[in-house]
Amino acid sequence: MKRWIKWTAGLAGVAVVLLAGVAVVGSQMADSKSKRQIKVSVQPVAIPATAQALERGAYLYNSRGCADCHGAGGAGREFVNDGKMRLAGPNITPGEGNVVARYTPEDWVRTVRHGVKPDGRPVFIMPSEDYNRFADEDLGALVAYVKSLPPKMGGAAVMDLPLPVRVLYAFDAIKDAAQKIDHTLPPAKPIAEGVTAAHGAYVANMCIGCHGATLAGGKIPGGPPDWAAAANLTPGEGSVMPRYKDADAFVAMLRNGKRPDGTAITVMPFESLRALNDVDAQALYAYLKTVPAKPFGQR
Repeated sequence: MKRWIKWTAGLAGVAVVLLAGVAVVGSQMADSKSKRQIKVSVQPVAIPATAQALERGAYLYNSRGCADCHGAGGAGREFVNDGKMRLAGPNITPGEGNVVARYTPEDWVRTVRHGVKPDGRPVFIMPSEDYNRFADEDLGALVAYVKSLPPKMGGAAVMDLPLPVRVLYAFDAIKDAAQKIDHTLPPAKPIAEGVTAAHGAYVANMCIGCHGATLAGGKIPGGPPDWAAAANLTPGEGSVMPRYKDADAFVAMLRNGKRPDGTAITVMPFESLRALNDVDAQALYAYLKTVPAKPFGQR
């Protein structure tokens, strides 16, 4: 009996040492990964200052998730603080000392479309995979709007990650945006706005960060452990789409944050989703009716 206890204690001790070693090595690997240099070839986009472009840019800023992390006025915003993880988007208004103060047109393309900072390091929290397929006109309009924001006081980005997240990132169980993006793809061509599946596919790019490239949902990599899994938006096993009998029911959910049965949906960025105009919202539904079926979680 005593020998069994000694063996058990010994094995437990070895396990603790191994876990500690994995944690130390993983943390070091995460630091190295976050500082790696990524070379992408980018072409600047035109940044217009017309009233029409600024209006389009404001719409994209508010409906595609920018305000969720950077705040309505661009001065930055804390969007996760659960006692274990704290995340805040930086101030991106114009003004000396702000993170984008010296951005060139190429820097905007590199960061927004490719998930790579001007110094060549990857962004981690920003879901650039959602914006990689922006047409040049939309990217230029978005940047024009951000550059037109009144300068405000605000902070830098905050990324306080718990050790398990860092270790998972180190071993590629959690990927940064630059790993998820095919940097060889040319910019997307403009899509005519309308309640069509083609336009809906363009809108649906904003969903990739949480629902995955296939839109099959599952646990959101890197999200707080208490976050609900992203829903399966395909018609495959475990899909939530049968709940929405038509476009009106789907759009109502985007507006009120509730399922047809009245229960509230958590985690989804409804501040942005409410800002989607009717054409974009209905086109998104039209597209989701056409996507290939995938089982829940097959991201």
